[in-house]
Amino acid sequence: MGFKAFVVLVNVALVAAKASILISPEAFPTLPTVKQAAAASSAVGLNLDNVQGDILVGMRKSSETFYFFSVNDGSAFKKSFRSGVFPLITTTTQLLSVSTQPTTALNVAFSQTGLLALNITDDLGDTPFATGQHADISNIGDASDANWVPAFAGTTVHGVFLFASDTQANIDAEIANVEGILGSSITKLHAIQGAARPGAEAGHEHFGYMDGISNPAVNGFVASPFPGQAVVDAGTILLGEINDPVTRPDWALDGSFLVFRQLEQLVPEFNQFLANNSISDSSLTLTEQEGADLFGARLVGRWKSGAPIQLSPLSDDPVLGANASRNNDFDYTELLGVLNTTGCPHSAHLRKTRPRSDLGSPEDAVHHIMRAGIPYGPEMNNTEISQNKTMAERGLAFVAYQSDISKGFQFLQQFWINNANFVVSGTGVDPLIGTVGGGSHDVLGLDPFTPAAVETVPMDFVVSRGGEYFFSPSLNALNSTTFE
Repeated sequence: MGFKAFVVLVNVALVAAKASILISPEAFPTLPTVKQAAAASSAVGLNLDNVQGDILVGMRKSSETFYFFSVNDGSAFKKSFRSGVFPLITTTTQLLSVSTQPTTALNVAFSQTGLLALNITDDLGDTPFATGQHADISNIGDASDANWVPAFAGTTVHGVFLFASDTQANIDAEIANVEGILGSSITKLHAIQGAARPGAEAGHEHFGYMDGISNPAVNGFVASPFPGQAVVDAGTILLGEINDPVTRPDWALDGSFLVFRQLEQLVPEFNQFLANNSISDSSLTLTEQEGADLFGARLVGRWKSGAPIQLSPLSDDPVLGANASRNNDFDYTELLGVLNTTGCPHSAHLRKTRPRSDLGSPEDAVHHIMRAGIPYGPEMNNTEISQNKTMAERGLAFVAYQSDISKGFQFLQQFWINNANFVVSGTGVDPLIGTVGGGSHDVLGLDPFTPAAVETVPMDFVVSRGGEYFFSPSLNALNSTTFE
């Protein structure tokens, strides 16, 4: 073997051996292979090389930083972006194989004021996007912007870069690279460093529950949905694709509206609330911790393993939770309007955000979003645990993609999550993320043995720190005269 051939083989081996920038918890539906995705996209005429990578992969990043910025000079930004940053933008196809993943993936999205700063004035056909999240407070349940990060309390955030890798060091290096390319054309306003939780907690949010299991399967990306997985047309997530009925500018094809929310989680206080409401009954032999775990599972609709309470009503089943072919395979047909049940309460977060058969069959296919968030902040320390008090901010960097915010995120917040009479009158708001002005709120059905009892959630354990609505353009759009 010649020296040149040896070097080539070594380089190939090094590329193949690099760590994936995505995590793969067993509980998650597996992503399609490049070949499977190519076949699925070809069948419906979808070009996955034109779709930014974060949109369809879901909640799978190992480490991710959200870099929020304002544009100081639109012309200079577009020129530098086109020549230096655009070649770094990562596509969906690239993310599906470790061999094609970059060391650090990069995506970008712009707010309405950001597009205007770039002299892009086309109407994208989405009112919440056009007015911004701060103007949408009353519709999405925030009592005020009192807890908002200052950067979000207005319209000064013009865009967000999403950097993802397997290490923060890789991300920091790419941030420095992009900042060097764009120079004074942008100003950094805010940043959030997210990361999958360590070890066996990977895929779990800070309250401890496996998260992201219920993301839909998108036609043109997933050819073989898992049992119970919602199936939606590409136009539910991507503009201009099948079943997106809104008239859009041609350049908006294959883009998606990105909803970002910084959601602080008061984990020690939440754990104390569960302990104070530990469920007990003479028919069961439960320890205090088991009773607290049962109460938490009924709040969420799943056990911490991801096992749905509908299929495992009184105890966790980690084997079920880790089985992506079973952990979504259920509905609520026999339970609609029935309070006296050990099945999933009407008020549970899982049922509030995806009511499945509660709204009839086939399942509603309009009000779905593709969630792609990640936890941020440190693990709890011993002092926080012993004092039941949050001392360091942690939470979820919530990201959701959709082709219509008014039918996606805004609808879910306004008509399902914060509607005390959905899906059954008197149920209460979502006990996990629902809000009633930041105060206490009453919920029915949390105790399976006295389901008519009213349980009081004393405070918001999830606190909105604000956010913004963005548009994530396609690769063709970013390389078109629109962004020139």
